[in-house]
Amino acid sequence: MDIKTLLNSGRMLMGILSGNPQNEPLHYGEVFGVWSYLSVTKGLLAGYQTLINHTGDHDLKNFLEDLTQSMKQEIQQIDELLKANGVGLPPSPPDRPIANLESIPVGARFQDPEIAAGVSRDIAAGLVTCSQLIGQSIREDIGMIFGQFHIAKAQLGARLLRITKEKGWLVPPPLHLQSPELVHA
Repeated sequence: MDIKTLLNSGRMLMGILSGNPQNEPLHYGEVFGVWSYLSVTKGLLAGYQTLINHTGDHDLKNFLEDLTQSMKQEIQQIDELLKANGVGLPPSPPDRPIANLESIPVGARFQDPEIAAGVSRDIAAGLVTCSQLIGQSIREDIGMIFGQFHIAKAQLGARLLRITKEKGWLVPPPLHLQSPELVHA
């Protein structure tokens, strides 16, 4: 390859990676990260729809309904992004039917504190995933999308924390109430 061809290739690459980010190709890490995020979000959505049926607490049920609406918006946005970039979509599980809490046997029900703890764990993992996708993205629009998702998850996480504290469901780790005396050598 001569120097002129190399320079022209470099100019072409710089032209692709400047201007409108939506005209830039996704790199493999972005494709894998976004596709994986979408796949997990679709699975969690179906699971949370099921958990809504198990929830007896009004505040937690409202929270889960708001959370699933937020997830549906994320799914739609990511579906459109991947389609626009020619990436096949992961399968979507079907929406779960609405069930009567009383029809679920007591021993087979998820309890509200268990639901809150599991969803809290998932939100924390989602925050880490969004941060990772922001960090690995070279397309500004991808970073912005996951920045918005991160903010929304942080707000939802704070809301769920408040609910778990108000309901007495939060089990804190051992609290450090006393400082040991400093040892001087």
